[in-house]
Order: sequence, then structure tokens, then C-alpha cells
Amino acid sequence: MGKTVARNKKAFHDYEILERMEAGIALRGSEVKALRAGRVNLKDSFVKIIKNEAFLMNAHISYTETTNPHFKPDETRPRKLLLHRKEIDKLVGKTTRDGLTIVPLSIYFNRK
Repeated sequence: MGKTVARNKKAFHDYEILERMEAGIALRGSEVKALRAGRVNLKDSFVKIIKNEAFLMNAHISYTETTNPHFKPDETRPRKLLLHRKEIDKLVGKTTRDGLTIVPLSIYFNRK
């Protein structure tokens, strides 16, 4: 695990952590810069499965001052999570059959 950018402290308090998974996030350029600056909040975020794709919902990534004024992205837009098909099928089964909720615990930059 690389440099941790943000942790979801509320998730550790409100939920029982049964299993951990690692996923990539599809981000835009200005969002990567904002993450490196630590401008992210995972407090009320969750993962939703839509058409067999996983999306990170309600994660607030603020834009930086250097972002183009004409390109101010929606700060809480759904961001696609990069997972293998087997992992997504496993998550779908747990959320529908067992009624579990998927929440992000942390965001970090990988060393790669």
C-alpha cells in the first residue's frame, strides 16, 4: 500500500468490516491533482452496482485552484471502480442476497 490520501473514519465506526477489497478508480486529470493535494472526503460515500459495473457514489473530490474555469467537474459525480468480473459478481451476490452495504475505507496511491 502506498501513500494514504484519505480514510473513511465514519465507516469504521458505523459498520462492521467483514471483508476488504482493492479497486482502481477511473479519474479525470484535475481529480488526480486534487487527490494528491488531499482534497477528498469519503464521509458519506458508498459503492453502487449499476449494470454489472461498480461506481463510487458521493465521494467528494474538490477541484484545485489551477483547474480550468470552464472545466469545473461535478465534485460528487459517480466514479467507476476498476474491478474484475468475478469481484463484481461477488459484490452483487453479497449486496442482494445478504443485504450488505459496500463502503470505501481509504484512498491511496499505489507505488506502481
